[in-house]
Amino acid sequence: MASETVMKRSGASFIILVALFCGLNAAFAYLPTQAPTDGLLEGKFRTGSERFLDGTYQVSVKTSLPGVTADMVRFWFAAYLQTTEHYKRWYPGAHFWMDWEAKRPGRIVGASHLVHENIGPDLMKLRIHFVDPARFFQTDPNNEETFVVCAIVGELELPVDTGRMCHIVRNVPGGAVMHSRFWLGQVAGRGETSGVFRLAALANLPAIRFMALRRSLATDLEEHCKTEMSILGGFLPEIYRADWRSTL
Repeated sequence: MASETVMKRSGASFIILVALFCGLNAAFAYLPTQAPTDGLLEGKFRTGSERFLDGTYQVSVKTSLPGVTADMVRFWFAAYLQTTEHYKRWYPGAHFWMDWEAKRPGRIVGASHLVHENIGPDLMKLRIHFVDPARFFQTDPNNEETFVVCAIVGELELPVDTGRMCHIVRNVPGGAVMHSRFWLGQVAGRGETSGVFRLAALANLPAIRFMALRRSLATDLEEHCKTEMSILGGFLPEIYRADWRSTL
């Protein structure tokens, strides 16, 4: 009798724990997923990665760009970056291939950047879809002194988005400062495939995120961004001036 009582209590406790686990997962899974933009436009911004209670990661990178202006970075994304050779120059040894989808000359919003690149040791095949920055902020922060570009990031070969990103470039004395932020683990289906949406709902459970998202991915992305933006800052003034001279 005593053993039966212990078994019943253990069974009841297990059921309660499972119910609590599922309830917490459901509660966190359906929290609003609007990307937090605190500090992106202000000076209070530091490099680092942080894991949230819902299992997602936030990666922040601050890059000083001496001799660069916000307009130069706007020129790079919206006008100059067109070929795989351009893309490889941006990060030799880590950028391998690129193409554009729905790209219009001189514009970035609405276009999708299709890339193959190494982030850490892993080859990533990504679709980076650029959206109106007003989706991340209350208004579009772009002006003559500031360039802001925001995107939804997903798998290139599957109709699944997995995160978001923003780059903010502001002019400062002697150059510019870039604030980059990435949000990893916000999974959503692209298109109308019901199976993908069911997969996305499962993937957004905090327990799944904690198992699937490695800390190394966040730290590798942090290092990747630091390196590629520093490389870009090294050659961007030269190609910007060359393009300006060609129009004279």
